This record gives sequence, structure tokens and C-alpha cells, in this order.
Amino acid sequence: MGHLYTTKVTAIGGRSGTVRSEDGILNLQLAMPKELGGKGGATNPEQLFAAGYAACFENAVIHVTRAQADRVRDEDVEVTGEVGLLPDDRGGFRLAVTLGIAITGVDQAAAEKIVQAAHAVCPYSNAVKGNIDVQLDVTTR
Repeated sequence: MGHLYTTKVTAIGGRSGTVRSEDGILNLQLAMPKELGGKGGATNPEQLFAAGYAACFENAVIHVTRAQADRVRDEDVEVTGEVGLLPDDRGGFRLAVTLGIAITGVDQAAAEKIVQAAHAVCPYSNAVKGNIDVQLDVTTR
């Protein structure tokens, strides 16, 4: 089976450089966060990862409920991605993720079931499975 979608982004200059997509739509300056001794003032890889994961996971929630009676619409779900950078035991680094998922119009049990189904189909969740700790905080509104 072929790819459903492929994109290409080039990074130059590491954490204090730039990222640019091949179509030019994404074209951002990067900066090391102040918390890591940098100057801040621009986005960083962790923010970009958090944004991508949150948006993708939100769509996975919508996707898994398309055929259900309690279908979740775009405006019924909000996902907040939090990405933490941690030292590992080999002198490198690892990530930890918390996704805050708020769903309107369903009870807590249904929301948790939906989120588990979304976690099983989300490409970001599947990419990090067994490699990054992902905490799912589910609430209803």
C-alpha cells in the first residue's frame, strides 16, 4: 500500500536554526528555550511535536466516532499536548508526553473508551508506542 500523504521539512542550524517545508508553508525560526539556557523568543522542536501530536490525536478522536451514535464533531473535542524533555540514563535525552483531551457531549466512560480507540489508531501514538511515555488525561465538558 502506498503512502496516503508525504511531506518533507528541512532543518538547518539545529535548535537555533530554521525549519522549512518543501512547499514553503511551514517556515519557522527556532530557538533554544530559555529553560535550557537559550535565548527563547521562537518555537522549538518540543512545541512543534506537541502541536502535531495534539492536532493528529484530535482528528483520531473524531475519526473513531464517525460511525457511532455519539459522534464527536470538530468543535466537541480539544486536545492539549504537553511534551517534556528529560535526561536518560545513557547521557542523552528522552521525551514524555501528556495529552489533555476534553470532549463535549459524552459521559466520562464513553470519553475514555473513545480516547483509547483514538490512541490505537493515531499515527503519532503508534509511532511512539513503547518508546515514549504517553499519559492520557480525559475530561468531559
